Amino acid sequence: MPESPADPPGLDLALLRAHLDRELPGLVQGPLRADLIEGGRSNLTYVLTDGTGRWVLRRPPLGHVLATAHDMGREYRVMTALRDTEVPVPRTLLLDPGTDVLGAPWYLMEFVPGISHRDVAPLAALGEQRVRALGLRLVDTLAALHRIDPAAVGLADFGRPDGYLERQLRRWSTQLANSRNRDLPEVERLHALLAARRPVSPAPALVHGDYRLDNVLVGDGEGDGEGDGEGDAITAVLDWEMSTLGDPLTDVGLLVMYTEVAGVGGGIIPSAATAPGFPKPDELAAYYAESTGRQAGDLDWYVAFASFKLAVVAEGIHYRYQQGRTLGAGFERAGEMAPILARHGLSTLKEH
Repeated sequence: MPESPADPPGLDLALLRAHLDRELPGLVQGPLRADLIEGGRSNLTYVLTDGTGRWVLRRPPLGHVLATAHDMGREYRVMTALRDTEVPVPRTLLLDPGTDVLGAPWYLMEFVPGISHRDVAPLAALGEQRVRALGLRLVDTLAALHRIDPAAVGLADFGRPDGYLERQLRRWSTQLANSRNRDLPEVERLHALLAARRPVSPAPALVHGDYRLDNVLVGDGEGDGEGDGEGDAITAVLDWEMSTLGDPLTDVGLLVMYTEVAGVGGGIIPSAATAPGFPKPDELAAYYAESTGRQAGDLDWYVAFASFKLAVVAEGIHYRYQQGRTLGAGFERAGEMAPILARHGLSTLKEH
């Protein structure tokens, strides 16, 4: 990692080093350096190194307004609780809920090696058998999460399952109202249909909230030479900021939706799931049902709801881009996405 000419945005390395030396004496041995590896609308992620060890630090976006919108304690708590379960997560090291060090809450966790598959070419290069095995392993990991008894890992109070879908619809509708400056009749129609057809949720579970292929890290093993992908283990599930107790089928619907619309928008939506061999949406759903014993009833509703959520996210990006508050390749095309995603949701519900 090259020397940084200055502290990366959002990090004061001198203050951070002093805090780490107090709270985790002996952890950092040499000069501390940091690279920002992820930015944008989500929490900021940095890789730290002292030349020997590596760690990952997460903090909210710069200039964030609502403390609850990027809850560091929530991510830290759920990953800590899942440490000894079948769900692979980074080992958590330190949570700082205050603002004295970085001007915002933050936490530190171990660095986990692995690949985040967003684009189709690197995934397709593994070959169809390994790609298929990885897609099914993605479902296996989700099923393992949903099988966990929240009380057994200290998360009995991690959310309010009763009324979860109703609150979700209200939350995302409110978010849309606060981040738009144009008429979106198809998005509004989709919301109305979702509200009118809201299903009865199954037994609650721990919900990730944003479960998809590029939110997990995958090892780079070579398998056994037959292309079965045994070496392509999921080494960590990341981005727990939306996790809670709720309806597990929302995770399934989101995974299916991302598979159905993979590559749409010229790369705005990750294209990896278009790789030959990746399981089709109905296969993902059937494999989940077989693995958990949960019947994915009304799955069309959950896929349409995922389409609505992503449409709201896309519109928020478009809104901020128009105000000059979002920079980055591809953001100029975000305005195309809300109507496209709304039409996908309407089609899923057999409404055109």
